[in-house]
Amino acid sequence: MDVLKKVPVREQEPQVRAKNFEEVCLGYNEAEAVEEAERCINCKNAQCVKGCPVAIDIPGFIAEIKNQNFEKAYEVLSASSALPAVCGRVCPQESQCEGKCIRGVKGEPVSIGKLERFTADWAREKGIVPKSEKEKNGHKVAVIGSGPAGLTCAGDLARMGYDVTIFEALHEPGGVLIYGIPEFRLPKEDVVAKEVENVKALGVKIETNVVIGKSTTIDELMEEEGFEAVFIGSGAGLPRFMGIPGEQANGVFSANEFLTRNNLMKAFREEYDTPIMKGRKVAVVGGGNVAMDAARTALRLGAEVHIVYRRSEEELPARVEEVHHAKEEGIIFNLLTNPTEILVDENGWVKGMTCIRMELGEPDESGRRSPVKVEGSEFEIELDTVIMSLGTSPNPLISSTTKGLDVNRRKCIVAEEENGATSKPGVFAGGDAVTGAATVILAMGAGKAAAKGIDEYLSKKES
Repeated sequence: MDVLKKVPVREQEPQVRAKNFEEVCLGYNEAEAVEEAERCINCKNAQCVKGCPVAIDIPGFIAEIKNQNFEKAYEVLSASSALPAVCGRVCPQESQCEGKCIRGVKGEPVSIGKLERFTADWAREKGIVPKSEKEKNGHKVAVIGSGPAGLTCAGDLARMGYDVTIFEALHEPGGVLIYGIPEFRLPKEDVVAKEVENVKALGVKIETNVVIGKSTTIDELMEEEGFEAVFIGSGAGLPRFMGIPGEQANGVFSANEFLTRNNLMKAFREEYDTPIMKGRKVAVVGGGNVAMDAARTALRLGAEVHIVYRRSEEELPARVEEVHHAKEEGIIFNLLTNPTEILVDENGWVKGMTCIRMELGEPDESGRRSPVKVEGSEFEIELDTVIMSLGTSPNPLISSTTKGLDVNRRKCIVAEEENGATSKPGVFAGGDAVTGAATVILAMGAGKAAAKGIDEYLSKKES
């Protein structure tokens, strides 16, 4: 075994997977997982743990894999993470735990994400679920949203003995895990639904089709329903657009709408009659992970797909792995390119897009070089569908219907980073509702911090 290199992970061939919605990465088997785990040098001062937003005992669970004690590995892993099978698939490990791995100084870091996925999948296949040993303490807590922040907060509170109810606006729990991330990256029935069931196994109740701000309000939950604390983990589902001519045309989607229709309404299954336009030539405007998800989904639905992004490849915010997979599958990248107008036919449908070439100037506030127009470089792309993937912001419904809840100029809820406390006593918040669109694992970290904050708040209130 070459200890400087990761054990390779099996994947579907690009030309095969580009035509199906089955999972791209096939993961490790037991022998491969043990071999990869043996690359871990079990550092005394484990930097990988410092790079994990939920502080998983990474050396601990990997040591159990080395010993082929997979059930114990899951026990260690699930003590810190409510969603290990999810994180093992979608976390940006390269910039977090694996980015800090000492093994990576001379060679490749340990494949922590793939080992996390293996452990969680092994436990699921064996029917092993996490358990809460603590008795109920009689305190009721409400959690708004069943995405990664809400599920994590609820799971941690349940382990502490709280009576927790999650309120979810949609008809299926899971938040962005169920409606945002495509099936080929995160299987819904085999992975997400099972992780949700694991949280419910801790005693968490989930009520779907409850829109906080319409069905009921946070004030009513606290004043009339007996909830002593509330965690807001409602995410950031309000899409942004460019404001260019033609954006109101038929055939223009937000990435949110496109992915939600595909995921929740099963557009990827032929037996489902889903109201979604399957374009022949599609442009996805943006360069983040969501843009890659939308592009790779449109490709699988039969389209020629272009990524249109105003910066160069070095500035693409998407994970390197996602860009690599997209290129392998045949996505066309139109970089240093910015749309200026969506062209519309006489019937109100998209027929193309006018773009302009860009070049990179001085760095902006984010540290990335600002794109500058190249005058006289306009050109047209023939299209029938445009998907805008320019980020999202929180829906103001909750904040506008809750007394005493402060928001910032971006309509994000203001909350303390260390414990999620907001301006309204007893109300905590975290994840995308506070930060704007970010990653699954950062939302989980915020949910974990808020659970601790709620416990401290209610303990002080009781004493």
